[in-house]
Amino acid sequence: MKKHCVDLSVTGQFSSFFLDYISGKETLRPFYTHHPTLESFRDAIEAKSFSEENRRVLQLVLQKQYSHLDKGERVEANISALSQSNTFTVTTGHQLNLFTGPLYFIYKIVSTINLAKRLSQAYPNHNFVPVYWMATEDHDFEEINYFKLDGIKYEWTTNQSGAVGEFELDASFHDFLKAVSFAPAIFKEAYLQSKNLAEAVRKYVHSLFGEEGLVVLDANDPDLKRLFSKVIESDLVAHHPFHEAQSTTNQLEELGYKSQIFPREINFFYLDQGIRDRIERKGNSYQVVNQDLSFTEDEIKKMIQDHPERFSPNVVLRPLYQEMILPNLAYLGGPAEVVYWLQLKGVFDHFQISFPILLPRNFALILDEPISLKMGKAGFGVEDLFLSFETWKKSYITQQAMVDLDLKEEREALVKIFDSAGKKAFQLESSLSQSFEAGKIRSLKILDQMGKKLRKAEEKRNQVALDRAKHILDYAAPGGTPQERTVNMMQFYLSDPEFIQKLLANFDPLEYKMMVLAY
Repeated sequence: MKKHCVDLSVTGQFSSFFLDYISGKETLRPFYTHHPTLESFRDAIEAKSFSEENRRVLQLVLQKQYSHLDKGERVEANISALSQSNTFTVTTGHQLNLFTGPLYFIYKIVSTINLAKRLSQAYPNHNFVPVYWMATEDHDFEEINYFKLDGIKYEWTTNQSGAVGEFELDASFHDFLKAVSFAPAIFKEAYLQSKNLAEAVRKYVHSLFGEEGLVVLDANDPDLKRLFSKVIESDLVAHHPFHEAQSTTNQLEELGYKSQIFPREINFFYLDQGIRDRIERKGNSYQVVNQDLSFTEDEIKKMIQDHPERFSPNVVLRPLYQEMILPNLAYLGGPAEVVYWLQLKGVFDHFQISFPILLPRNFALILDEPISLKMGKAGFGVEDLFLSFETWKKSYITQQAMVDLDLKEEREALVKIFDSAGKKAFQLESSLSQSFEAGKIRSLKILDQMGKKLRKAEEKRNQVALDRAKHILDYAAPGGTPQERTVNMMQFYLSDPEFIQKLLANFDPLEYKMMVLAY
């Protein structure tokens, strides 16, 4: 693959909030601890405190979760290393997308693996374990129940509800699987040999990345949730996280930054078989929205101690949960994820938990050989790939035109004629100058119409080039959405089984650029 890098600000895909963060804008400095550089990890390592007991619990949970899976040497070694005080994790998280969903799911994991490698080289006296946090507790099934390949949407429909990780791969899923007979064996085996979605995702992610030592964690576990019980009670009873998150959010908004997440007084869902619904406090009782379930304060406190697994954090507290159960140094996420963490700095400070280094995952646009050839014929540069078609077309037609499409000289001449005649007419009768001014405006409008006809004629003359450009830009952003957010990895993996290895060879987690990778 040939690699070209484009400045993120050129792509038009990123908010000023995100760009200000990665550029180190001083006004955002109070909202994080360490700037995302390799050198910052030295301070992050020194600041990270993680108890031996928490390491023991984490290791036992992972051993349990991997008990029915051949871990392989690298994963086995990484899970074992987590018991050591000089071992740290770097983490990314994502939903349980079918067949990996859009490309950026893969990009997140590759970025995380490569960060662990870079840190191992820079800090050889420590161990660094890449972790993929499965969002098994998420209930937004409509966001994950499909993938797109070659412009076709493949979708699984089911009546199941609750945490998606517990969704059974039943007859409806097997019917769906028949429609994707082209899928690689890695995916088919994972889905056919699993009872639920969480198990299947663990298996295919392990098949794809296990040799790189990636550890897959399902945090929906009672032993892990027990480590979080004090925060659960603080949120439900005293609403400390809400107050801290809202305060930080207000500060960011005063600086002109738009909120990415919206804290609630209670930031937990009630989680049980087939149920993941918000908990609300009404008077002296706690009620589960959309369910006939309510609890007194004493009952809810007892449940926190006896069944912490029934409490599922929302987006406000999931990051804190992550940092309390992992010896974690960095989180790698998309642009919206990275900036919403900044709204949570006050929450971390309140509970005296180290705030991790926030790194954007790598961003990429993959070009196959036919598109690369078309780009050569069209004279496309890599930065042109991020233009809208209309913007590119206007510039291209202007460059290729046989005449001046704006008719600039003609407009200037016309203005001079009417202005000169208007001055002469004014000497004869003052009101005539207004008539000449009106005539000038009408004539300029006619000239504009002629210019549009000239432009249409030029477009017709250059139709082949325009069609080629339209195809290129639709490839780069199908339906106007960036490729990495639309296209499934199988578009490249099916014809190139070494696709992931090539990403691993090209991605640099500390290079904040858009990579254009061409076959």
